[in-house]
Amino acid sequence: MNNSAVHDYWNEAACGEAAYAVGIEASERFSSQRETRYELEPFIRPFARFEEGHRQDVLEIGVGMGADHEQWARSGPARLCGIDLTPRAVDLTRERLALANLQSELQVADAERLPFPDATFDIVYSWGVLHHSAETPQAFKEVARVLKPGGIARVMIYHKWSLVGVMLWLRYGGFSSNFASIYAKHLESPGTKAYSTREAAAMVEACGLRVAKMEVQLSPGDLLSGATGQRHRGRLLSIARRLWPRRILRSVARPLGLYLMIEAIRPSE
Repeated sequence: MNNSAVHDYWNEAACGEAAYAVGIEASERFSSQRETRYELEPFIRPFARFEEGHRQDVLEIGVGMGADHEQWARSGPARLCGIDLTPRAVDLTRERLALANLQSELQVADAERLPFPDATFDIVYSWGVLHHSAETPQAFKEVARVLKPGGIARVMIYHKWSLVGVMLWLRYGGFSSNFASIYAKHLESPGTKAYSTREAAAMVEACGLRVAKMEVQLSPGDLLSGATGQRHRGRLLSIARRLWPRRILRSVARPLGLYLMIEAIRPSE
């Protein structure tokens, strides 16, 4: 798998665009996607802590439709940069910011080869992106490289032992497939990966970063709430949505969430 397949998948529709932002006027499209995003994923704000971008140098890797990037821009950073593998995401984010009279340095770039010098940013943020990269460990090495000493990375990647993984395994693989192949073939872009907490910690620490906090959260996919991704539709899914025990799962199944949220620090030299 290489990043050209990932590019083609996400350039067709940025994350959230197909599900929540089709056929709506631009300003309404962006506000609708933003409201839906933070309603379904209320833990994004306390994890990202956008307000800490004030007077800091901030990079977001994988801007998507730009909802989070808008929040970083509103925090009043000293410098804000955003990259995405696809021109579509960069154009959408640029359009969103222009409507709000906000500024950022946006460009198409690969997370495995960030176009910035060493020790450039105080904060590097990425939500649900690096697990799509062909070489996720290399993408984390780039995060560590561009962080200033004492800088903070806040990154969400997919958690291997999730309800989403179990559902995909039951539907597509069963006993003939492992979770790694199921995620790679059936969850979003080709080659998508997921990690256990131990695997994720080892990958982050191998880059010279120190894990400060790691947390698992149930995703809308685990709860079958909201729309699903670009690849999953069907009558069986519609029925499951109506019967899914969300209240019970929220109470007892959080360790089986798809979202693995990592806060890591580059030690001061």
